[in-house]
Amino acid sequence: MTTDPDAPEPEFDTEASVACPYCGQVNWIAVDPAGGSHQEYVEDCQVCCRPWQVSVTFGDDGAATVSADSTD
Repeated sequence: MTTDPDAPEPEFDTEASVACPYCGQVNWIAVDPAGGSHQEYVEDCQVCCRPWQVSVTFGDDGAATVSADSTD
């Protein structure tokens, strides 16, 4: 597969919304494409302060897919 050298670089998402697995509130979180195409880390809910296991995957188009699971 060859790539077009004149093709524009994708614009990567730098924030995403995710629902807290505990309280259900939607939180906006920063995502960093410089961390790689797949990332996992722990972040606290901005509403109830409980920790989540966050999973971020960046697609070839720069779009971030984000999910949060309980750490229990």
